[in-house]
Amino acid sequence: MNAPAVVILAGGQSRRMEGKAKPLLPLQNRPLIQHVIDRMAPQAGAIAINAPLGSLPDFGLTMLPDTIPDQPGPLAGILAAMLWVKDRTPQNGALDGSSFVITVPADAPFLPGDLIPRLILTHDEAPDYPVIAASGMRRHPVCGLWPIALAETLHMEITKGTRRVLDWTTQTCARIADFPETVPDSFFNINTPADLTMAEHLLDAP
Repeated sequence: MNAPAVVILAGGQSRRMEGKAKPLLPLQNRPLIQHVIDRMAPQAGAIAINAPLGSLPDFGLTMLPDTIPDQPGPLAGILAAMLWVKDRTPQNGALDGSSFVITVPADAPFLPGDLIPRLILTHDEAPDYPVIAASGMRRHPVCGLWPIALAETLHMEITKGTRRVLDWTTQTCARIADFPETVPDSFFNINTPADLTMAEHLLDAP
């Protein structure tokens, strides 16, 4: 199988960053989202970014706006990712030989170098179900693998009012891909100015 498609979810409103575009915040003189792109590139095939059109500069990747209006949250980004792969699926097989898409957040600069292989390993055991990452006692539902066959079901749930990713993964009996706890935390995500400062220190550490 070819490397699967990955969509970086970058459509959040960054309320705890005083309205600044979080994906563009500088981390070691590079935009935060560039760190995520660099972490995913060795593992992924096609990479796209889910964000409103015109909200980010050109990173040389496909930009995917939500297909549901009014920014209903990360589930809408996951749906946009699923539909992107579905729309590019030829009649005789899925994009890049896959029937799923993987998503990651734009604010996690330390994502595991084996994120995709571990998600796929769990998926292979139960191919009809979503898979989400977990480490220690915490789940990281935006770091997930999503069968595109569930796109219609997800669309219906969003229109009914479902907003939390964990609510939907519970409904769909998502499987868990366990990752070891690491230092720095592979799933550390940047939500506040203090988090950004912490990430700078972690990257500077020997």
